[in-house]
Amino acid sequence: MIPDHKKEQEREELHRAIWAIADELRGAVDGWDFKNYVLGTMFYRYVSENLCSYIDEGEEAAGNVGFRYACISDKEAEEAREDMVGTKGFFILPSELFCNVRANAPRDENLNETLERVFRHIEESAKGSSAESQFAGLFDDFDVNSNKLGATVAKRNEKLVKLLNGVADMNLGDVKNHDIDAFGDAYEYLMMMYASNAGKSGGEFFTPADVSELLTRLGTVGKTEINKVYDPACGSGSLLLKAEKVLGREAIRNGFYGQEINITTYNLCRINMFLIGFDKFSIACEDTLIAPQHWDDEPFELIVSNPPYSIKWAGDQNPLLISDPRFAPAGVLAPKSKADMAFIMHSLSWLAADGVAAIVCFPGIMYRGGAEQKIRKYLVDNNFVDCIIQLPSNLFFGTSIATCIMVMKKGKKDNKTLFIDASGECVKVTNNNKLMPEHIKNIVDTYAARMEKKHFSHLADYEEVVENGYNLSVSTYVEAEDTREVVDIVKLNAEIAEIVARENVLRAEIDKIIGEIEV
Repeated sequence: MIPDHKKEQEREELHRAIWAIADELRGAVDGWDFKNYVLGTMFYRYVSENLCSYIDEGEEAAGNVGFRYACISDKEAEEAREDMVGTKGFFILPSELFCNVRANAPRDENLNETLERVFRHIEESAKGSSAESQFAGLFDDFDVNSNKLGATVAKRNEKLVKLLNGVADMNLGDVKNHDIDAFGDAYEYLMMMYASNAGKSGGEFFTPADVSELLTRLGTVGKTEINKVYDPACGSGSLLLKAEKVLGREAIRNGFYGQEINITTYNLCRINMFLIGFDKFSIACEDTLIAPQHWDDEPFELIVSNPPYSIKWAGDQNPLLISDPRFAPAGVLAPKSKADMAFIMHSLSWLAADGVAAIVCFPGIMYRGGAEQKIRKYLVDNNFVDCIIQLPSNLFFGTSIATCIMVMKKGKKDNKTLFIDASGECVKVTNNNKLMPEHIKNIVDTYAARMEKKHFSHLADYEEVVENGYNLSVSTYVEAEDTREVVDIVKLNAEIAEIVARENVLRAEIDKIIGEIEV
């Protein structure tokens, strides 16, 4: 294992390298698009090195000492295509490997066309293999001919050379042994660089690392392994990546599952799955509420999600949805203007009997009336709500709203709901608030022990929740601490009297001095 201080040093090096590329491309590519270029190039480097490493190791083991796949001819390499596609799911010719394209890039007047061709060949190589769906359209957002890179082909190619060199210079470690989680860390850093000013509500694609960690830790209390992790609104995969980081890859036995409606973000998520080296994952691109793609894979033991807040959906305009097995049990659909409760019901439906779902929620769904109140009634009456946690405001990029977390279980041991007021558990970092490790530990420890703490947590009986009209707002159950200073009125009056007396003495002395001056 690499020592912590060495890891931190390598992480800082990586961040500096990414920032250097940002400086090189500044003015040409805005942040959000820049991120796609850097991640796409990192992915290209990764699959190239991954394939070379695999082939070189195999040849060395067979006695072919000093063999280097990157140095052989394309014609010779073609003989291995079928075998590699069957084993790895994709194939890259030596001339089209990242290292060779990068070496020739400064002299390649048609670099944009070269890259476009290489990316197309990589995607096409996976056709007919088990990895076909994972590779299809992966490079769609890497537009080598975009005017954002430059007004002329020469200028665009100049930027592309800098991009290839910048990613080549990144210390990403050995492809077989990412001890510093380099790819995942680079991704997280890129998202943080640009989510706050992405120009297209970047925050909706990104759940900060501290919130991701809290959700995963809440969902895995008392567990060292799970069957599968699922995110019904997975964005670019930050929550799935965090589950792997917290639990360890081997602890997630049957892989990572997610669905995302935005095609660009969906591609980013798939790239991230590859970059981290996941071999068991299924990411789908569709509307989760209308066209869920993982019926054959549910139930899931861990569901973590930060679905979009209060978006519109078909609701009762679609007559088929009320009989959908995910929504039917509540007897009512989430309002057309607010799909939040539809995501809750979907997650509950696909949750394993011994599983946990931890979902970031817009606070309004905890107290609003109408259909949302009826759905809360269904959840509480059937004892699915395990805990509600009020989070601090300003944790997420792009919104200052104080969100909350709903933790659901199907196999609760009691008929009570724990409420935690964690609104003060944070520190201010630049423009946002952040949960520190001690804050996460305090919240998770309180949740695990189902602990009563004055002004922090309350374990409410079922009857208490019913009496409150199925209101699940934390403020209804946890009394906020009064931090106002206690004032001693008697002492204050005495001090005022003393000040008035002193004022009278001073006034008399001033009058005396004025009188003497006049005389």
